[in-house]
Amino acid sequence: MPTPTFPRAPRTSPVPTQNILLFLIAFRLINAFAVRTFFQPDEYFQSLEPAWQIAFGQGQGAWITWEWRHRLRSSLHPLFFAALYKVADSLASTLSVSPATRAELLVAAPKTAQAVVAAIGDFYTWKLAVRVYGNDSRGSWTTLVATVLNPWQWFCSTRTLSNCFETTITIVALELWPWQWSVGSTAGVGRGEKTGNQMRGTDRDRSVIIRCDWSSEFMTTATDAAYSFHKCLPLAALACILRPTNILVWATLAGLAWLRTSWPQRKILIFEVILCGSAILAVSSVADRLFYGIWTFPPLRFLYFNIAQSLAVFYGSNDWHYYISQGYPLLLTTLLPAALIGLYTTLTARKSTVGDSLQTAIRVQLATVCLLMPFVLSLISHKEVRFIYPLLPCLHILAAPPLVQFFYPAIYSPAHAPYNPRMLILLFLVFVNVVIALYTTLYHASGTIKVLSYLRQQHQTHSASLTKRRTNSTSETGISAGFLMPCHSTPWRSHLVYPTINAWALSCEPPIDLNATQKAGYRDEADQFYDDPDQFLHQNMAGGLRHFPRRPSYISPAHHSVSKDAPDEAPHHDWPDYLIFFAQLEPTLRPLLRSSHYDECWRTFNTAWHDDWRRRGDIVVWCLDTVEQDAWRSTAQRQVQQSRDEQFDRIVESFKQEACKQKQRSWMGFHASSTPWSASPPSLFASWRRAAGSLFSLSPKAPLSWPWQRSAGSLFSSSAKTSIPWPWRPPTRWESFVARFSFSKQKPGWLPSWVSDQLPGLPSWLGGAKKKPTEAELWS
Repeated sequence: MPTPTFPRAPRTSPVPTQNILLFLIAFRLINAFAVRTFFQPDEYFQSLEPAWQIAFGQGQGAWITWEWRHRLRSSLHPLFFAALYKVADSLASTLSVSPATRAELLVAAPKTAQAVVAAIGDFYTWKLAVRVYGNDSRGSWTTLVATVLNPWQWFCSTRTLSNCFETTITIVALELWPWQWSVGSTAGVGRGEKTGNQMRGTDRDRSVIIRCDWSSEFMTTATDAAYSFHKCLPLAALACILRPTNILVWATLAGLAWLRTSWPQRKILIFEVILCGSAILAVSSVADRLFYGIWTFPPLRFLYFNIAQSLAVFYGSNDWHYYISQGYPLLLTTLLPAALIGLYTTLTARKSTVGDSLQTAIRVQLATVCLLMPFVLSLISHKEVRFIYPLLPCLHILAAPPLVQFFYPAIYSPAHAPYNPRMLILLFLVFVNVVIALYTTLYHASGTIKVLSYLRQQHQTHSASLTKRRTNSTSETGISAGFLMPCHSTPWRSHLVYPTINAWALSCEPPIDLNATQKAGYRDEADQFYDDPDQFLHQNMAGGLRHFPRRPSYISPAHHSVSKDAPDEAPHHDWPDYLIFFAQLEPTLRPLLRSSHYDECWRTFNTAWHDDWRRRGDIVVWCLDTVEQDAWRSTAQRQVQQSRDEQFDRIVESFKQEACKQKQRSWMGFHASSTPWSASPPSLFASWRRAAGSLFSLSPKAPLSWPWQRSAGSLFSSSAKTSIPWPWRPPTRWESFVARFSFSKQKPGWLPSWVSDQLPGLPSWLGGAKKKPTEAELWS
């Protein structure tokens, strides 16, 4: 069967490079501010918390974890965000904005910077695709579209993880890498013959047409290669300083370049590696000396603690096939089949078919890196998908040819019937990507971010009263908060912002300098709490479970003390003004704290499911302030009432529709059932009353209770008027409606009420009052 040929895409003028960069920056800025969910603690505790301490000092409430106290991390990444914090704070001081606006500005500054970093990574992914497939080619544009529509990129690229910074630095360095060193002396042969033509890469059963323009995208002299290599190496060294595992990428490329280059090029390689590596190492050492106060080499200590002492296993271990079964599927989602096909065709294509072109050499080396790095990392017990995140741009480039092969005919030939299913598949995959991206960034695990915004708002609300009460005091304190959650479940000072918010949380220090026997039985503070909450609160809370504060600290500070130590250094905690925990812990805490003054004052949705049972359910906030408790109850009641009114309106609407249908079916039947002297309520009204009764009857799980004991039907009857509690309030819509159509046990007569009032002697069947039997009649 002959291989089908497809028409070319219509020629258009090339899009200016700066326009693509500006589009990506705008897109990632929207992405950054749309992310409102929690992913990994390292997003905050390995970057923003040390940056906060660098920018504002040690007394500003930053949570410095054990990695920084034992000098396992490089200070270069936090220094970047510390500079942003200083700029944002200076801007807020210059503009004299309010404290609330300053807090929002400090929260938004890292997001904005990381959005620009992510956009640069997307831009250089497209530039490397241009080097591989040619300028204005289908392969390069497909790579850009895949990068923009990838849900993992939307979910992770704008977060302040060191892995995100590493990914951007890696792809920029890859675009600057002198690829022709890795293809031998024949790399440039025949290039002029292919300039401006179409390069046809043929597989066994289909062909791909990718237009390439070699005239301006590749270096042609050794001087240009050396210059590009001189710019690439500092970035590669910086990526290795940030994440030591990144050396696997450059060791693979350097090994291939060493085997295929001549001795003059090898001399350049050795000289540049020594020069640039020493410069970056010197800068990193000076920065670490200023941050830690002593000379240290964090990459070496990182390897010692995580490999020699196996501390990484303390935070979880995975199966050897984790990166194959979970890592790549999470990174690629719907692009996984195309990426696997791209890897396979790149590594198995015969040399006689693809030739010894520079394009093929780049793809083969990228595919080799994408297989070698996960293989080596699989030898380590502790695995996370973000460890192979720097490979995602390479996988996008390799997935482009299969995507072009499969979907190009459907895009440019929509009239052909055989390709319509492919268009439907493409639309379905795009829809799935959008749903996953929105769910993970707006819905799943969103409460951990909202609760810190709530605490900031409460601090701002009470700050005025705090200032008035403590004008003569030299020390300024604010609200206090305690987090009974697994360690690092929420951001910290980067989102609390105010240093006067005194907060503590459960810690999870690893077993440092312990033997194997001690490590086997080691339980951190969070584990101790969840093993036995009763015993933990007895032993670790000030006053145990007998002495609780009666009022919050901002009302009566003399009777309420707050621990000001860092979360990892405080063996005992004081009872806070606000107690925050996941909803699954509520049944456990309620009986333990029944004698306290704590009660719910706020609640927010967090997630519908979670793989960690300790993090399931809503996020609940209990407080000591009775005013806030009453306000929350009123808000909850209004929400429940509004929900019931909406449901009531839907029932009424369905009732009207049912009445119209019955009227159309049988007018006589409806007229007979609606007569006022019928012995029983009409079937139509009976069905509606059952629906309304089920709506307004309280279920066992209902959080609120009605303030009356009588049924809705007798609520506004004459016998119930004296039992209405004071103060009186007007009836709601549903109460009036139910009272209007309710059927009491006593059948009313068909005469008007004013007739029965004027004639008290009327019999009951005419509407008079039913005569009560006398005592003699009862005993007769």
